[in-house]
Amino acid sequence: MTNINKRYLPVEEIPPALSLKQIGYHFGGGHQQGADYLAIADTSLSVAGGEFVSVVGPTGCGKSTLLNLAAGLLMPTAGEVQVFGQRLSGLNTRAGYMFQNEVLLPWRTASENILLGLQYRGVDKQSQRQQARYWLARVGLTAFADCYPHQLSGGMRKRVALAQMLILDPDIILMDEPFSSLDIQTRYLMENELLALWEAKKKAVLFITHDLDEAIALSDRVIVLSAGPASHPVGEFSINLPRPRDVNEIRHQPQFIALHAAIWDVLRNEVLTGYQQQQQRG
Repeated sequence: MTNINKRYLPVEEIPPALSLKQIGYHFGGGHQQGADYLAIADTSLSVAGGEFVSVVGPTGCGKSTLLNLAAGLLMPTAGEVQVFGQRLSGLNTRAGYMFQNEVLLPWRTASENILLGLQYRGVDKQSQRQQARYWLARVGLTAFADCYPHQLSGGMRKRVALAQMLILDPDIILMDEPFSSLDIQTRYLMENELLALWEAKKKAVLFITHDLDEAIALSDRVIVLSAGPASHPVGEFSINLPRPRDVNEIRHQPQFIALHAAIWDVLRNEVLTGYQQQQQRG
């Protein structure tokens, strides 16, 4: 029987997967003079379901702070974070977080590290093993299932960390400069691997990077943050490059080069401002 009471939201009414509304965040001890540092001020941004959004900005501008607010690891001192239209008041349980440095347990094999989150969720052991085998294959590490982190290359450890997050099937993926420590060849491979996995399920992604080339090659939109203190968005750019993409090949396309020039024109001023501020503090 048809449920005549079921209501489908028009596209324009579907809430973003992640929305930061006029966010502010202070570091420091209360309101004593000189004790506070206003890291983020009056910042609004959103990530729709299936959208890949990157944030770039000068060193120390609060990019990671923004991601920690989205994850619920920090609570904003102004504004609010919404997840699928609902105010976030604790940890963002619909998000997976991939840190800059992989946090693998050295006494566990690649397979055991990948299924760790399933163990915490109480998933039965047979399902844990099946899903771990599936994700080992997806990231090309089937032959290394029983290797420990110290036996794996940097790129392999990143693949384990990626599978460790994706096995939990998060609706939102938060990534904090996950490939910055890799050599350039391995980095290209990991960026393409990420795009292939993202294309398969089209999760919402908020990606933090200091690398403008990486941001453009991966994203649907790139947001530029100002230099701190009181960092806030100063530019937003749609990346209308065709998909699927090869992150190395696309860098040579005229449209990519034009986008890079336009975004760098905004970002350069903020980098110079940040550098001048650091010199003054030094």
